[in-house]
Amino acid sequence: MRLSLIPFIPALLFSALAQAEPPAVNVEVLQTKLDHPWALAFLPEDTGMLITLKGGQLRHWQAGKGLSDPLAGVPKVWANGQGGLLDVVLAPDFAETRRVWLSYAEADAEGKAGTAVGFGRLSDDLSRLENFQTVFRQMPKLSTGNHFGGRLVFDGKGYLYIGLGENNQRPTAQDLDKLQGKVVRLTEQGEVPSDNPFVNQAGARPEIWAYGIRNPQGMAMNPWSQVLWLNEHGPRGGDEINIPEKGKNYGWPLATWGINYSGFKIPEAKGETVEGTEQPIFYWKNSPAVSGMAFYNSNTFPQWKQKVFIGALKDEDVIVMNVDGDKVSEEGRILGERGQRIRDVRVGPDGYLYVLTDESDGELWKVSPRS
Repeated sequence: MRLSLIPFIPALLFSALAQAEPPAVNVEVLQTKLDHPWALAFLPEDTGMLITLKGGQLRHWQAGKGLSDPLAGVPKVWANGQGGLLDVVLAPDFAETRRVWLSYAEADAEGKAGTAVGFGRLSDDLSRLENFQTVFRQMPKLSTGNHFGGRLVFDGKGYLYIGLGENNQRPTAQDLDKLQGKVVRLTEQGEVPSDNPFVNQAGARPEIWAYGIRNPQGMAMNPWSQVLWLNEHGPRGGDEINIPEKGKNYGWPLATWGINYSGFKIPEAKGETVEGTEQPIFYWKNSPAVSGMAFYNSNTFPQWKQKVFIGALKDEDVIVMNVDGDKVSEEGRILGERGQRIRDVRVGPDGYLYVLTDESDGELWKVSPRS
């Protein structure tokens, strides 16, 4: 009898290898020639979606009709570095008001910039935003082109959350008199809620909900716990997933799992864990440069239930994470072979995953698991 030359591998190892295999997916390219798209928002009744381009354009895309001309009425944006036109979301009462919310970078007379947020009415013919008004400005303006954050999330309970980067000015994330490195919470009309944690604290900005954030790039409501999750860029290493709770400090730059781009430690850092600060629920020692995130809670593809999808800019991929309460674990990656930076990830009304790639010739993809 001939002996097999294949070495013995325990069944548990086979199981681990199988679990490490990324799930195969189908990808349909819906649109090309998008100049650095940043975000998308689905319109109701199968009328397509709105897409922001970082340079300052808002476009409408619809199956069978393609990409519209730029919509009129969009605010002037400061399109430099990481700044420009950023997130787009529909107001919860869009059916009545047709309000569309945007976040974007704007500059002052000295050339320093910050994140601003406002809304306008989407015209019935989808060609323009009417009566756009800015209701929030990140102050003071400190950015020279870095770390704007900008993600917008309505929680379904009457509030809007805005993720704000620290403009690459590290210590400001700990300063409660500044809006850098914060998650802020407003009403659906853009006003400050009376129960925000620092409303009655002298020297603190009343808009602040949580602080100690570096540069949030993905943010979404967890549909199973009904609480906000966000991901953020670390420095060199230390990208994180956090659950920003009322009044809590998420550590940056005092606590971090990363180091400076120079290879040296962050000057202000006191360690990976620091008393009085919250630990992330997950971190990557090697940063994928996380971006948009989307929880999967559709019945279209049951194999994707209880997962969250997170884009990766540097790693040019979509990361699939298993969600178990407030714990997550990485399952695999599904789009790395396509070689494009991933900027936004959303679950459509049809249960498919929609992805925007951050390229000068960026693309819109429709993704589904391969059966």
